[in-house]
Amino acid sequence: MYTKILVPLDGSATAQAVLPYAEAFAAGFKTSVELMSVIDIGAMTTYLSADKVHNLDTIIATEEKKCAGYLKNVAKIFSRFPTECRIVRGTPAETILETSKDGDTLIAMATHGRSGAKRWLLGSVAEKVLRGTTKPLFLVRAAAAKASPQRILNSIVVPLDGSSLAERILPTVAKWAHALDVEVTLIRAFEFPASAYYGSEDDLPDYDAFREEARKEAADYLKEKADSLIAEGVRTVSTRTIEGPAADEILSYAQTAPRAVIAMSTHGRSGVRRWILGSVTEKVVRHSDDPVLVVRGE
Repeated sequence: MYTKILVPLDGSATAQAVLPYAEAFAAGFKTSVELMSVIDIGAMTTYLSADKVHNLDTIIATEEKKCAGYLKNVAKIFSRFPTECRIVRGTPAETILETSKDGDTLIAMATHGRSGAKRWLLGSVAEKVLRGTTKPLFLVRAAAAKASPQRILNSIVVPLDGSSLAERILPTVAKWAHALDVEVTLIRAFEFPASAYYGSEDDLPDYDAFREEARKEAADYLKEKADSLIAEGVRTVSTRTIEGPAADEILSYAQTAPRAVIAMSTHGRSGVRRWILGSVTEKVVRHSDDPVLVVRGE
């Protein structure tokens, strides 16, 4: 399914929050792992005093040696899998994008983590990677990451809105469910358009009928998609319809699901802004306490 899992690390404990997930993915997907640290020379020189600039080569060599030792120690976690440690000079986001462009790469990273002289601001790095990559991206909010000695993930929550774009996540979800032996929950949020509340006192709409019709339409749609996943061999698929704003309801529901990952598709564009996030995906990625898997919709 994937040729490798790319795990960018900056040496901070918060960035390492992704490691239990990466280990589970390596086992489930039976693939190799690449641990990578980036030496951002531009950022490094920003914090150097003028009298130390002439020692830059020595400082970089020392930093590379430090990173090598750090990655070698982290690699012990992945001793069961083919693992490569890579140290690259460059800017973090651009280096991640370049390193991941070949093959079927899954990028797995924490959404924030700081160390030293703010070498990596993983919040901004993750955002740049999210908007620039064409590869699937798994993001875990470091402050909310909770490793389990039994199972790091138990379910995949899949928001659908009836569009073909949203449905493009489903083949990936089926593969993840097989590889990781997890349950799948398909959810669809619905709400009335504002125009539904406008009318004269003599001609008010039947809101209960509206609500029931919308719920039934959503439920029928989800059942159809659930049946398709079951036909592909996914062991457990459940559905849930929720009334309310989509992003808010997705975030709220995911908090009730044990050890869940939210899986979503987003818009695919070519050119400089290759990913133009939809407002729902944007809000979920920014505010979710649960890990999020984002796949670019072609």
